[in-house]
Amino acid sequence: MSAFGRAGAVRRGRDRKAQVLMPTPGRARFTGGEAPRVAVVGGGIAGIAAATALAERGVRVTLHERETSLGGRLAGWRTCLADGSEVTMSRGFHAFFRQYYNLRGLLRRTDPALTCLTPLPDYPLRHSGGLTDSFARVPRTPPWSALGFVALSPTFGWRDLASMDPRAALPLLDVRVPEVYGRFDGVRATDFLAGVRFPEAAHHLAFEVFSRSFFVDPRELSAAELLVMFHIYFLGSSEGLLFDVPGEPFPRALWEPLGGYLEKHGVDIRTGTPVDAVRPVGGDLEVESDGTRERHQAVVLALDTAGLRGIVARSPALGSAGWRDDVQGLRAAPPFLVSRLWLDRPVREDRAGFLGTSGFGGLDNVSVLDRWEGEAARWATRTGGSVVELHAYAVDPAAEPKRVQERLVDRLHEVYPETREARIVDARHEWRSDCPLFDVGGYHRRPSVRTPHPRVMVAGDLVRTRLPVALMERAATSGFLAANALLTDWGIRGQVLWTVPRAGRSRVLRALAGAAARR
Repeated sequence: MSAFGRAGAVRRGRDRKAQVLMPTPGRARFTGGEAPRVAVVGGGIAGIAAATALAERGVRVTLHERETSLGGRLAGWRTCLADGSEVTMSRGFHAFFRQYYNLRGLLRRTDPALTCLTPLPDYPLRHSGGLTDSFARVPRTPPWSALGFVALSPTFGWRDLASMDPRAALPLLDVRVPEVYGRFDGVRATDFLAGVRFPEAAHHLAFEVFSRSFFVDPRELSAAELLVMFHIYFLGSSEGLLFDVPGEPFPRALWEPLGGYLEKHGVDIRTGTPVDAVRPVGGDLEVESDGTRERHQAVVLALDTAGLRGIVARSPALGSAGWRDDVQGLRAAPPFLVSRLWLDRPVREDRAGFLGTSGFGGLDNVSVLDRWEGEAARWATRTGGSVVELHAYAVDPAAEPKRVQERLVDRLHEVYPETREARIVDARHEWRSDCPLFDVGGYHRRPSVRTPHPRVMVAGDLVRTRLPVALMERAATSGFLAANALLTDWGIRGQVLWTVPRAGRSRVLRALAGAAARR
């Protein structure tokens, strides 16, 4: 369904309360004379979004990516299995929720109907105690979504709802961004839940599964981030909790088409070329990469935590002392593991394409890739097997990797017992520790899009945007915001953006929450 906002801005979603963010008025693009040169450092979602918005308006963009392909944390690479099959490996499953308006807008550049995405019919959550929640039949529109969840959930009933502390729970009903960070960023997510008296089983299923999607133990997560997450996915949006996944591996479905689109718009894509430093030189910025130095009128730093810290450390003249200290204070979340197994037999036909898990000794979710990814399905059809992926977030850094990998396979056998008899044809284990940590009290030290230098912008999922966005949508939104900031300064109209409502949806509930906050 399509709807139109002011000035013809198109919203492709079902939520009529989604909000449009119109760019500053200006010219449509650079015409005549020389357009400015901009270096975008980082070829993930944020960098691609920034490069797209700039190039579409005539800016001369050079896109640097240290790896050999685009995609950042959603990149993919070829690998050969023990049976001789050539397949694509990646860092694993990612959910493309329907409220990811700006990410989806980016993908529509090359796929207007989003045929690259496949909807999954359910988002089941299973606890080791045997209870499973489902969102397939839960209404999408708040407050019916919450009431429907209570009515249908085996873990959260009316009695549990009555036992909660209503005053402590009211902030869930009116999450205002960015104000929520002023009230709750200094509170641990687990302490907030304890104050609400949220039922333990529902706590594990509904909140632990979500909080661990930030790659962090909920005891270290800011309560403000948890509240924003709850608002985005449950009480603040009528898009619901169901999501889509790419129907083919990330390179084929997403990045190869977008890379071609950028090149058609004149972007100079340089993969395998990390940037060493950025130096202000006169009114320009000098970008050093692979022993060469090039001048640009602006730079967008679209990097992960370690990448941003590294460039800032090697660029001593960049930014103010306070800003540099804040960047160096950024922390990455604990390590996580993605284990992909190619099995010699199928899992049961009724198994979900994706299953969130809690209480299974570190196993956070299980995906059966051949249910929805074309390449995996073709391998499974040809061999009679299946492709299963296991995720473990916030792993103890002191843990022995091989033991963690073995434990995940053991937990898979508990969740899907038929896999006990399966032979593992081959396996790939990807360990990473490069996601941002949204720790307690850290919000105001995270970088914003603008920096002390008027022509240096920062983008990525580590950036504070003052909008209710998270994960991949925060990356895409921040990339567009970085481009818009530069374009505004040059008198060029930027990208129209959309977001879920920036406050609670119900006037009555907002009033109740406001009254409770004033007491």
